[in-house]
Formats: sequence, C-alpha cells, structure tokens
Amino acid sequence: MRAQFVLSEIGVGLRRNLTMTFAVIVSVALSLALFGGSLLLSDQVGKMKGYWYDKINVSIYLCNKSNAESDPNCAKGAVTEDQKKSILTDLQKMPVVDKVTYESQDQAYKHYKEQFGNSPLAASITPDQMQESYRIKLKNPEQYQVIASAFNGRDGVQSVQDQKSILDNLFTLLGYLNLAARGVMAVMLTVAMLLIVNTVRVSAFSRRRETGIMRLVGASGFYIQAPFIMEAAVAGLIGGILASSFLVVVQYFVIDHGVSLSTKLPLINFVGWDAVITKIPLILAVSFLIPALAGLLALRKYLKV
Repeated sequence: MRAQFVLSEIGVGLRRNLTMTFAVIVSVALSLALFGGSLLLSDQVGKMKGYWYDKINVSIYLCNKSNAESDPNCAKGAVTEDQKKSILTDLQKMPVVDKVTYESQDQAYKHYKEQFGNSPLAASITPDQMQESYRIKLKNPEQYQVIASAFNGRDGVQSVQDQKSILDNLFTLLGYLNLAARGVMAVMLTVAMLLIVNTVRVSAFSRRRETGIMRLVGASGFYIQAPFIMEAAVAGLIGGILASSFLVVVQYFVIDHGVSLSTKLPLINFVGWDAVITKIPLILAVSFLIPALAGLLALRKYLKV
C-alpha cells in the first residue's frame, strides 16, 4: 500500500465533507474533554479524601450556662471541672484516640471571630456563650461511633459531632457531578460516533466510482477501506488534541496561573500536572481508535466495499 496515496485520499475526503468533518471534530473534542475532566475529578476527589480525612476531628461539645436551660442534654447544668477531667481521662485511655486537644471558651470565641467576624450576628456573641470542647484526632476516622456511643448523653456533654459526615456529603455531591459529566460525555461520544458513521458513508458514496475501479483492478478490501477509516481516525485525533489542549489550558490558566485557584483556595489540594499528563495519552488513543472502529463498522455494515 502506498502511503502517499492513502494520505492524499484522506485529505480529499476531509475537504470534501468539510462541514461534517468539523462537526465530528467538535463532538469528539467536547466528549473527550468531559472524559478527561471526569477522570481528573475522580483523582481530585481521591486526593481530597486522603488530605481531609487525615485532618478531620471528632468534637465533644461541653455544656455551658447559656445552653443549660434550653438544651435537654444539658439539663443538669454546665459542665464541671471534675466532669471535664473525667472526660479527658477516659478519652486518653481509648485505643482509637490518637490525640486530644482542649478548646476553651475564649479560644472558641477567637476562632469564631476569625471565621465569622463580618457577620451581623458576631457583634452580639460573647465568650461566655461559646462552648468548651475536646477535639479528638482518631487513628481511624471510620471509628467515630466508638466516641459517639461512649460520650453522647454523658453529664456535661452537649453533643458529639463528626466532621467526616460533613465531608462525606461534599464528596457524595462531587461523585454525582462526576457521574453527570460522564453521562454527558457518553451522549456526546455517541453523537460523535453517529456523525462519523454518516461522514464515512457519505465519503464512500461520493467516491463509489473510484472504489469500483479499484475493485476491478484487484485492490483488496482493506486497501479500499483504509482511506475512509483513516479519515475518521484523523478527524477524531484532531478532536482528541483539542480536548487535551483544553485540559492543559484549564490546568495552566485556571488552576496554576491566571485565575490561580490553587492560590485562592489553599485549603483544596488540587491535582497537579502529573495527573493531567497521564490522561493525555489515553485521550489521544481513544480519539484515534474509536472513530477508526466506527468507520470500519460503517463500511462493513452499510457499504460492503
């Protein structure tokens, strides 16, 4: 097979069906950009889980004078010094506990002012209204229930809260967004494949005279089909290059520079260039192989060349 002939036929086919080729490229680019984005989002969720789950605490909030009258859990009054010492001693004896940190009312008030100082409600809050608490770092964040069952309902304890439940809701939402992106990607890729099938059929039909002559002179089926298959593959590959470029642009201008989310949102540990670079070969391979396969199936099923 002469490579020059195949390349010339690819160029002719792409130019002859320019509008449909453009539609194929755009569809493949959008679908594979969503595909790459969904893979990166999965990496991002995994990285965030590893980062945040290592930092989450279980908080035991102690009763104070303000909630002693309004909260049924504090019906016996504010926590006493003996109760605080007893709670701390029991926590330190528990094998699931890695570290215990005490936060006083003044410290809680300072942290509240740092986070919500601009809130209109902040001006009416006083230190004696804040709750003392113990912040517990667990050896295994999944063992929250051990702490909850041991201290919920205990004298002087207002509530036991697990930060993991808040993070789980966030990661569940991100998971749903990831599934939605993959669903849209599947629809867009299906549309792209249908466009490729139609493009190949139109291209082959417009050159049926040439292919007929090639059959008469003894050309093999693969030799006749190759230019059409490569047309689809090249169009898909261009779309894959555009999709890869989009991911690179987003990483550079949105995450690292320009908008610079990595600087503005330091609490989020964003995926780096290594994650982006490892996705690009997969995107390019998919963009080349799937359109080529769609072109091959279109020729065999519909045109029987």
